[in-house]
Amino acid sequence: MNLDTTTWKEFCISDLFDISVTKDSNLFNSNVGQTPFVASSSVNNGVTGYVDVEPSQKANTITIARNGSVGSTFYQPADYCASPDDIRVLTPKFKLTPLIGMFISTIIKQERFKYSYGRKLSTARIKKLIIKLPVDNKGLPDYAFMGKYIRSLNAEPIKTKIIKRTMSFDTEKWGEFKIGDFFVVKRGKRIVRDRDYFMQPTGEYKYNVITSTKQNNSVDGYYHSFNCPANSIVCGGEAGGMFTTYQPTECWVMDRARIFIPKNGVIVNKYTALFLATIFGQNQYKYSYGRTPNPRGIEETIIRLPVKNNIPDWSYMEKYIKSLLYGDRI
Repeated sequence: MNLDTTTWKEFCISDLFDISVTKDSNLFNSNVGQTPFVASSSVNNGVTGYVDVEPSQKANTITIARNGSVGSTFYQPADYCASPDDIRVLTPKFKLTPLIGMFISTIIKQERFKYSYGRKLSTARIKKLIIKLPVDNKGLPDYAFMGKYIRSLNAEPIKTKIIKRTMSFDTEKWGEFKIGDFFVVKRGKRIVRDRDYFMQPTGEYKYNVITSTKQNNSVDGYYHSFNCPANSIVCGGEAGGMFTTYQPTECWVMDRARIFIPKNGVIVNKYTALFLATIFGQNQYKYSYGRTPNPRGIEETIIRLPVKNNIPDWSYMEKYIKSLLYGDRI
């Protein structure tokens, strides 16, 4: 479908939505549960964790970060809680659908360049925020077009049979291990962007190039060879710290990133790898550009994992990831 914005008109956010603040105070230290907790993250639909409290906000609303990752905007498909310090909730005055929600949240997000940590997106500013939307022959927002456009991108909401998480997550019973107990960590190898690898894939340049970027699963281009096998775990290394991703296909890992090579019978599949990548990533706070995680330091890093008979419970890790919302679609 054509996206001709020259015919779009301006609308004030407060004409389309009611803007509200949640009362979900002090949830950052809550016990782990099943309710999504939305804060100022720019990734993962704004969800920073899951809390053991009843949802305070209804699904089919939009959240916008006023603090931290200012302007990060997401359509929320499930009931949730949200940080009152970081988030404002947009409740529609019209019939909102998932497809329309994706369209409008993307439009709102384009306005984030106007704001920063020093110029926060206050409630008053959100109410006055102007966005441009497609219009129908009456000059009103053309919600039908918005839904059709998102559908044309093959962005139909993913169907899942999992409504809520059902498995427990009691970390008190987990055991401590060194990453090096299960992985050898090695560096990638340097190639040069726009000389060796390129931003667009071709028939020959088909392997993902993995760098320290935190966007797009750390994929930064395409190369004609690979130095990392499929089904691998990779972290950012010198520039990206312990930001960790799962790479499902063969890829080329750059010299500043780190590849985790499994040993000692470690079971790595897409489920256990996603579980481990999340655990590894919790060590991100230990590192900065001036204190980078070298392979030996990573191998010495202590992590906590679920255990069974005093060894990591790989089966539990796999089952837990499968039990998450949309886990049946991974």
